[in-house]
Amino acid sequence: MADFDDHYETLQLSVNADPDTIHRVYRLLAQRHHPDNHDTGDPERFHTVREAYRVLSDPDLRAAYDLEYHKRRGTRWRLVGEQESTPDAVEFERRARLGFLGLLYARRRTDPWNPGLTLLEIEDLLGVPREHLEFCSWFLREKRRITITDESRYVITADGAEFFEEQGGEPARKLLQARRP
Repeated sequence: MADFDDHYETLQLSVNADPDTIHRVYRLLAQRHHPDNHDTGDPERFHTVREAYRVLSDPDLRAAYDLEYHKRRGTRWRLVGEQESTPDAVEFERRARLGFLGLLYARRRTDPWNPGLTLLEIEDLLGVPREHLEFCSWFLREKRRITITDESRYVITADGAEFFEEQGGEPARKLLQARRP
């Protein structure tokens, strides 16, 4: 789904969201990211939010979008299922978690005032399906190596940074050279 915009992710909604919920969430995100908002304005993000709302608020566009969304999601799940049955799946998972931490570590070091990344950004940077990252996210949160901000951005904790350094601090790209076992 790398070439497919996930409008549900953009608006942080369930696929089952009703029209009223879509409208309320859109208004909240549009206000937050509007270019005139000097504190949190982000023109690019605003455009993405507006496009997601345009598609999901129109019943015909949403129906067509949902068909493609579920088709692509099914393909990704099938690929993930095939991968889980390989003997290297556990090693791949370990490397994916270290790659996840590596991205957050690098982000914290290079931009300490804006240290978070969204799951979509991490997915794109690592080239790992979201299904794997959700498990990574759960594991790393349970171990208190990452946290999630109010804006749904993942941020490395001090424990996570220390753990990453203890593991050798390999760059995420190197960890995932052979992305899938």
